[in-house]
Amino acid sequence: MSLTNIFGITGSALSAQSARLNATASNLANADSVSGDFASAYRSRQVVLQSTDLSSDFYQAKNKSVGVKVSGVIESGDEPIKQYRPDHPLADADGNVYVSNINMVEEMTNMIEASRSYQTNVQVASTAKQLIQQTLRLGQ
Repeated sequence: MSLTNIFGITGSALSAQSARLNATASNLANADSVSGDFASAYRSRQVVLQSTDLSSDFYQAKNKSVGVKVSGVIESGDEPIKQYRPDHPLADADGNVYVSNINMVEEMTNMIEASRSYQTNVQVASTAKQLIQQTLRLGQ
């Protein structure tokens, strides 16, 4: 694998971790959202990642590079939390509201994990850049 392949791999990882951070931000922003009906209550969203072949031509096919891509975003199957709050303006006829099913501890853990993975991939790209620059300086 050449050093230039590293940029494609880390670029795909940066894009994937950015999508994870966006989903986590959306979940955290909607953690306290309330709905008047079960169907429209916010449900936690998780990004699904999948490995992908980054090889596009014959040379790269011999030196296979595998990156990561977002294969989809799934909604949690957990039900929203039903609360009896008859004084709430969004309460249904029975006095119930539906609160999002966000687990704040899980979301904060996801955020830290995605953030550290993003930082690690930035460091890999930076190190690869430094190695290329040092290699070019050898000829001087």
